[in-house]
Amino acid sequence: MVSENQKTNQQESITDFKTSVGQHFLQQILDNSYDSIFVTDRFGNVLLVNKGTGKFMGLTTDQLIGKNVRNFVKRGVYDWSPTMQAIKTRSIVSGIVRNHQGDQQMVTSKPLMNESDEIVMVITNARDIDVVNQYIEALERERTTAHLYKTAAKYLSDSDMENKEIVAESKQMLQILKSSNFIAKTDSTVMLIGETGTGKEVMARHIHRNSLRSKETFIPVNCAAIPHELLESEFFGYVRGAFSGANPQGKPGLFEIANSGTLFLDEIAELPLSMQSKMLRVLESGEAKRLGDTRTYQANVRFIAATNRDLKTMINQRLFRSDLYYRLNVIPINLPPLKERPEDILALANKFLADLNRKYTLHKILSKNATQALYSYNWPGNVRELRNVIERLFITSAGDILNFEKDFFINSLTRSESFMDNDMSAKKRIYQGTLKDVIKAVEEEYINQVLAECGGRVGEAAQKLGIHRSILYRKKNNK
Repeated sequence: MVSENQKTNQQESITDFKTSVGQHFLQQILDNSYDSIFVTDRFGNVLLVNKGTGKFMGLTTDQLIGKNVRNFVKRGVYDWSPTMQAIKTRSIVSGIVRNHQGDQQMVTSKPLMNESDEIVMVITNARDIDVVNQYIEALERERTTAHLYKTAAKYLSDSDMENKEIVAESKQMLQILKSSNFIAKTDSTVMLIGETGTGKEVMARHIHRNSLRSKETFIPVNCAAIPHELLESEFFGYVRGAFSGANPQGKPGLFEIANSGTLFLDEIAELPLSMQSKMLRVLESGEAKRLGDTRTYQANVRFIAATNRDLKTMINQRLFRSDLYYRLNVIPINLPPLKERPEDILALANKFLADLNRKYTLHKILSKNATQALYSYNWPGNVRELRNVIERLFITSAGDILNFEKDFFINSLTRSESFMDNDMSAKKRIYQGTLKDVIKAVEEEYINQVLAECGGRVGEAAQKLGIHRSILYRKKNNK
């Protein structure tokens, strides 16, 4: 039973509250709030409620106003009172409250103090637990996305971002570029085939840059550089506690990091058979699953693979899965070695030289001797070797005119034979074979010389040779 003194205190509290605040105006504000809100005095007597509170408790406003929250707990309206806990502890109290129908709300009660540090009233607000969970899930998704971006940024910061521009003067490379620009607009998987150093990653970036995914992430992965025991966790990621020594926050895999973008799988032939089967599954289903997780996620990724090995031979040797090969080899692009496209040699050399001049604020140029040497060398290391040679020559040359010293390639690159001397007329050539073979060899040598003199410009060289540009291309490509 409620004593007369308690009734009087309750009535005084309600009267004082109504006179101090515009009750009607305040009630409109509260009723339009999404949250459940109610206010009690320092004894736990309800002073003000909104419609949300009444809906959760299954009571009308009249059934709530003036009543004490202890009675609601006793009657089983809800299981416990954060309001009374806040009064008892004189602090903010939060927790989940369940009503008699089993519905749950996340509730927070905050006591308001006067100047004498006495509780004047307690304000309680609550929100449906399902809505709270939705917010938590959305926040977790945002954190995961932020973690993906952070991981991708870290991953990309380790890659060589320089010298990723396509340079093409030869007929072969111009045709490859034309085809790749069309291929880029599709989502088809591409297989880049070529010797080491022919620019497979450069081509992969070119395809990505011209694709519909160009604004998304490009992730290059060297399959040979990842230890076999870490391949699955690197590609698929893992959840918290998936295995001993794992990141306590879990880790997104490369399929997640590259989501909506392009994943470049360099040296794909180095994947062990166990990982090849898992890779095939992702390619076929478009789904992946973190280690230790029961949920799958969509891997919306465009795949570009690359190799310098003969995968068909590896299939015969049972070192590479034929089904994965056919999945990856949808559109094959063969990148010719540098020795088969000499028109690109000087163009690439000048590009690398321009990059170095810009970096060091210098104005170094190649001499005629250096240009001839570039054309005469076989370039077993292809574009990568050419870039290294130009950088070495740039750094070691004191003047602005870059000259190759005699036996530069022998001493620096361990080549078995030297290129031409500075004085070409002083060196005797020994030709073998039929007259036709000799004429062809001399013609090829002279064409290379003219190309060198013209700085690799095919049109100018053709004019100097007195032949059409197309004939010069044919002669170079059919040597």
